[in-house]
Amino acid sequence: MNKILSIILCVFFLSVTNQSSAQLFDPTVGCIVDSNGDCLPNTILGALPFLRIVPDAAGGSMGDTGIATDNGTNAMHFNASKLPFVSKERGLAFTYTPWLTNIGLTDVYLIYLSGYMKIDDRQSFGGGIRFFSLGDITFTDLQGGQTGEGKPREWEVALGYTTKLADNFAAGLSAKYMLSDLATGQMVNGVDITTATSFAADLSFTYNNEVQVGLYDSRLRIGAAISNIGSKVTYTRNSTRDFIPTNLGLGAALEMDFDEYNTITFALDINKLMIPTPIPQTLKDENGNPISNPDFDTDGNTIADYREKGLFSGILGSFGDAPGGFGEEMQEISYSVGIEYWYDKQFAVRTGYYFEHPLKGARQFLTVGAGLKYNVFGFDISYLVPTSNTRNPLDNTLRFTLLFDFEVFSASNI
Repeated sequence: MNKILSIILCVFFLSVTNQSSAQLFDPTVGCIVDSNGDCLPNTILGALPFLRIVPDAAGGSMGDTGIATDNGTNAMHFNASKLPFVSKERGLAFTYTPWLTNIGLTDVYLIYLSGYMKIDDRQSFGGGIRFFSLGDITFTDLQGGQTGEGKPREWEVALGYTTKLADNFAAGLSAKYMLSDLATGQMVNGVDITTATSFAADLSFTYNNEVQVGLYDSRLRIGAAISNIGSKVTYTRNSTRDFIPTNLGLGAALEMDFDEYNTITFALDINKLMIPTPIPQTLKDENGNPISNPDFDTDGNTIADYREKGLFSGILGSFGDAPGGFGEEMQEISYSVGIEYWYDKQFAVRTGYYFEHPLKGARQFLTVGAGLKYNVFGFDISYLVPTSNTRNPLDNTLRFTLLFDFEVFSASNI
């Protein structure tokens, strides 16, 4: 597996570049179908998918929620604009996520280092570094002959600034640089593989307010974030480029204080990739016979038109371009729910659930985890339990986050 993993990824991207689906879209059922008339997946395709991996154990143990939770150290991934409202003045976190351990790989992993600092009551800075290692690879050709050694790697570096626009409302803007080096210098089907790079931005907003829920003091947070608004990329010298995973996320969290020792948070996130939906090359006519799809390649250059869309036309058009109409657009929304309980702000237990439609990726899993804080240090752990037949790279895997709370060193605490 190690020897062919990276070359498979490169072949995948080349197949996307030359994609022409032989499957049929059946307007009567609103989906792509096989020879038996059963619906087939029409998953959205994009480059740099590592950008959408939830990098922290706290969010990972709450069903991948985090857009509106009180988690500042990893806010740069979810929603940087919530930084002015987090309870601590500054923090730093380091997360290690093993990848594909369920098939015995030990050198594939994700590392995420992130942190933030409040300038004053209204302004904050944040930053994050993401590193994804795909292990040490011995590249081979289709006949099994060795073509070299490699260390496929992917990087993201992000910096963000957030400010309150009102006492209960904040906005954030982040800039990031991404690099994906999967098999630079190798050749697949006569095509040279290069390094993919992109610049992108995140735009986010958060509403935070104190509310009363029955007898309990509570906090309601509502967040929205558009992440990875950036240039398209290519792994070859082909002029046709692929979209990176621009994403619209909406989230809400209700944090309730039962007393000075017991706090519980309920969180909900919904996400939708703002990438054009793949369009099939062939359709079924009223007699069930295959016919060419006139919208697949209107300029006749053998490249699907949905892949040739410009950045902003692709992003904005992603809300109404699914061949199955509104029903398929709704299938492209994923849902995350999570619950977190803290005792005395020192010990936490968490659980959550993530749902993605079976025709749009089929990721469905239960998560559990715990957290511990002691003085300057904190520790989070999460575990993923699959609930569908679709295998997840994190199936039955533990991931860890180590947190550092520098507020204990501030003058007010000495």
